[in-house]
Amino acid sequence: MTIRAVVRGVGHYLPERVVPNSWFEDRVDTTDEWIRSRTGIERRHFAAEGETTSDLGAKAAKAALADAGLTADDIDAIVVATSTADLTFPSAATMVQAKIGMKKGFAFDVQAVCAGFVYALANANALILSGQASRVVVIGAETFSRILDFEDRGTCVLFGDGAGAIVLEAETGTGSTDDRGILATDLNSDGSYKDLLYVDGGVSTTGTAGHLRMQGNQVFRHAVEKLAETAHAALGKVGLSGGDVDWIVPHQANLRIITATAQRMQVPMERVVVTVQDHGNTSAASIPLALSVGKERGQIKEGDLIVTEAIGGGLSWGSVVLRW
Repeated sequence: MTIRAVVRGVGHYLPERVVPNSWFEDRVDTTDEWIRSRTGIERRHFAAEGETTSDLGAKAAKAALADAGLTADDIDAIVVATSTADLTFPSAATMVQAKIGMKKGFAFDVQAVCAGFVYALANANALILSGQASRVVVIGAETFSRILDFEDRGTCVLFGDGAGAIVLEAETGTGSTDDRGILATDLNSDGSYKDLLYVDGGVSTTGTAGHLRMQGNQVFRHAVEKLAETAHAALGKVGLSGGDVDWIVPHQANLRIITATAQRMQVPMERVVVTVQDHGNTSAASIPLALSVGKERGQIKEGDLIVTEAIGGGLSWGSVVLRW
């Protein structure tokens, strides 16, 4: 018998403020048509003044717990993937812990930018397989609107705020790929690509938060290549291929990247969960958001084989294969 980290519940939260593409037309040299045609994005959400990443994460966590039929008292650990924590320290995860009323266990953040949720899932899976925890809430939460340069049309139109969460629980499986739960993970990074996607500020350099900077064409090229490679690598670890996949739930950065990656994996777009049009790029929040929305839509059902993959600053990238 094999221990698996099984998804027990899923949920998400989006700030009330919806920002359509037209909002940017008076601020930078762009149009709704330009943004749609190049990214697939139609709108995104921005956090309200005073609304923090841990606020978003806590609401998503509560939604996931409700979906799982559990309470904060049932949870052993919280892992939050974010690059936009409320404070330099303590972690956003400990703030979420307090906000949901969890008095035991432990909580920590994972920072791998847009690949953060994949990294957090892999860490949570390891906690469960090692026996360190039996139930873990894994959250992706971001307020990227706080680090955008609204004079840079190449980046400010791309990102949004939001949070998604899943509850993982230890269950016994047979050890086959028919088991529910996480079946395989694949993580990668290459720090030599730092300058392709970064924030030009930080505690030990400028002492300020800084703004997001990106070489979009280079990131696009690396994304398509590396996302397909990591997905195939994770599937290969358990003897599966793209033909076995029911749903790809990708990082929602850009519709062209999502489409090109699916083509490389030989998976039709009808089997890809796409939410980028409504949320923009929510970085570490995008995959759990898409998982939650996919379940709400009736796309994702128990027993489905899912591949999630993401790439972000670092460059950091990776994938997770799980059976829902």
